[in-house]
Amino acid sequence: GYTYECGYDVERDYREPFYREVLEASLKRLNKGVSADILAEGLKMVTNLNEGTLIQDNRRFTEMLQNGFAVPYLENGENRTATLRLVDFEQPLANDFRIVNQWSVEELGKIRCDMVVMINGLPLVVVELKTASDENVTIEDAYLQIRNYMKKCPSLFGYNAFCVISDLAQSKAGTITSKFERFMEWKSEDGNYETKLIADYATFFKGMFMRERLIDILKNYICFDLNDGAQSKILTAYHQYFAVEKAVARAHQAVEGDGKIGVFWHTQGSGKSFSMIFFAHQLIQESAAAKTSCAKCWSTPRAASICNNCCATARLAASYSPPFKSLKKATAHSPTAKTS
Repeated sequence: GYTYECGYDVERDYREPFYREVLEASLKRLNKGVSADILAEGLKMVTNLNEGTLIQDNRRFTEMLQNGFAVPYLENGENRTATLRLVDFEQPLANDFRIVNQWSVEELGKIRCDMVVMINGLPLVVVELKTASDENVTIEDAYLQIRNYMKKCPSLFGYNAFCVISDLAQSKAGTITSKFERFMEWKSEDGNYETKLIADYATFFKGMFMRERLIDILKNYICFDLNDGAQSKILTAYHQYFAVEKAVARAHQAVEGDGKIGVFWHTQGSGKSFSMIFFAHQLIQESAAAKTSCAKCWSTPRAASICNNCCATARLAASYSPPFKSLKKATAHSPTAKTS
């Protein structure tokens, strides 16, 4: 499902970390009906992120990636805005998925990444590989290489969703703010925990990079923790992802049943608070979609019968709003505080 390219074969300006040709085509494809002038201005906004620190630029880009971004324009003398999308979250397979090896970037220095995962021309995942056959080289060397890349070419990491380090024996993922010990393995392809002890190379990449799942992670499982003045970028761990996915599914069942979802069980220090934030985020997103559907439902004579199902998620999300607010406050003190 991914297109493969060798970086040596791509004619481009090495000072640009993105794949301009693909980005331009994708922006046009994803935003049909938008004028060429607005698309050109939107492209300029996406390709000129360097306005603050690396973390500030990355946070701003993450907002653009997850929610789209507004492009101002004039129409008949009036100021208006058009919202452009960088990723199609509704139809994940409609996006352009590429794996490019030997991707070179020049800025404060010159780097050549082992692999970069591109979505719609955007360099969202940097992969650094080390050999397991050399006992003098470890997976930590891959992490240090990523940190070195960030110093030499920070513009590349303004677009970064997360990074992957691997020596084939171990493979781990983390964000631009993650310390080495916070890079985590992905131990399941499908949420089956009977195989979680087998954390091999194939399990990691199949588990994280199935196209639909990668798009889901980008949309719903990456956030920033801004408490206490910190700016930490958070990427879901595999146990959080599969637990939240099951909890959301059970929540839908609970609305039509007895209202009971079950117990969400994590051990101490495993990120329960962030799991609850990911969970509440999805319910709120679905609540917003449900309200849009409701507006359409109530415009028809059969309002009561049609609207019943789409309102269910909105009712459930509303019931979770107070805990969501308290969880945000709780994370300022203890990200692993006990929740029930």
